[in-house]
Amino acid sequence: MQVRESAYDALAPRFERERALPDGVAQAVRELVLEAAGVTHPRVLDLGAGTGRIGWPFVAANDDYVGVDLSFGMLRAFVDRCGCAPRLVQADGHRLPFGTAFDAVMLIQVFGGLTDWRQFAAEVRRVLRPGGATVIGRTATPHDGVDARMKRQLDLILDESGAHRGGNARADVETLLGTGASRVDRRIAATWMAQRTPRQFIARHRGGARFSALPEQVKSDAMARLAAWAETAFGSLDATSSESHSFELQVFRYKRVATRCQA
Repeated sequence: MQVRESAYDALAPRFERERALPDGVAQAVRELVLEAAGVTHPRVLDLGAGTGRIGWPFVAANDDYVGVDLSFGMLRAFVDRCGCAPRLVQADGHRLPFGTAFDAVMLIQVFGGLTDWRQFAAEVRRVLRPGGATVIGRTATPHDGVDARMKRQLDLILDESGAHRGGNARADVETLLGTGASRVDRRIAATWMAQRTPRQFIARHRGGARFSALPEQVKSDAMARLAAWAETAFGSLDATSSESHSFELQVFRYKRVATRCQA
């Protein structure tokens, strides 16, 4: 793998500690992705593979799996997790080094850093075989939960300061992929109870790739204001809320190309 710098490199060592999924979630995602691919031994592309928190069950089962990420630090953490040599490629999702080669493409936590979501979506379709499926996954949290409220307040603070972290293109990519799909399904891979505090949110987002790219003074001021708001809104940075979280998949299936019979 060619070493290239990415904003996510610095996040890699603590990514699993701050964003780990409960036991069984990644395995459940694997089962649904293999089912969605629609063939017996599908070739799967995990675009934005990161540290392998979703990809490791595919590697453990010796599936035909390829993980792609722009961050060498993330991919190195993936290798360390597996204790083996999974098939990983350091590449930009806007310019994938593959032909039409995959029965399923996974897009999980990959939208925040996109510079051209139309080109990204076009690359996803280009490498997907006819009849294949694209699977978009995310952790769904309550609209009134700690994380959701903290994120909305942080966005307000950054807007007031004139700082821009860049948008999340998930909805745009979903719309574009959906226009060519023959079928779109929503599946819940797993549901669990999570304990959340404002302090946990601050710790995770202080080191987030998009937030880290902001000027130091903007970051310091934003986190100080967010902490002060949370003290009032929740009573304490350590106030604990028990919330129902789920891992949600949007599955976009595409028609196989019809072959014309010769008379």
